[in-house]
Amino acid sequence: MNRTEFIVATAIILFIAFCLGWFAYWLIHRFTRVSKADMGELEKMAQELHEAEEARDQAITYLQQREADLTNQLHQTEAELRAAMDGLREARHEAEEMRAYVERVNAAQ
Repeated sequence: MNRTEFIVATAIILFIAFCLGWFAYWLIHRFTRVSKADMGELEKMAQELHEAEEARDQAITYLQQREADLTNQLHQTEAELRAAMDGLREARHEAEEMRAYVERVNAAQ
């Protein structure tokens, strides 16, 4: 094989490789092409996803607000309970003092 035959053979091999590569690219491009119906469906799915994310965000905001309200109500109830327990403690103390006073008055008579 002389130099000219080698160059021609190399050129043919490179041309065939180029053609195979271009054909493979064309095939891949043809099979992976997205149709307009698919694009419409993708846009619809994207819109639904966006709406679902907004609904999730609203639900999270509502739950956080509700949790804050319930926490506030719990703190108020605990404060009222402490006040009621203090009042009850004072009432028991006064009742004990009244019993002691009544017993002293009865004992003195």
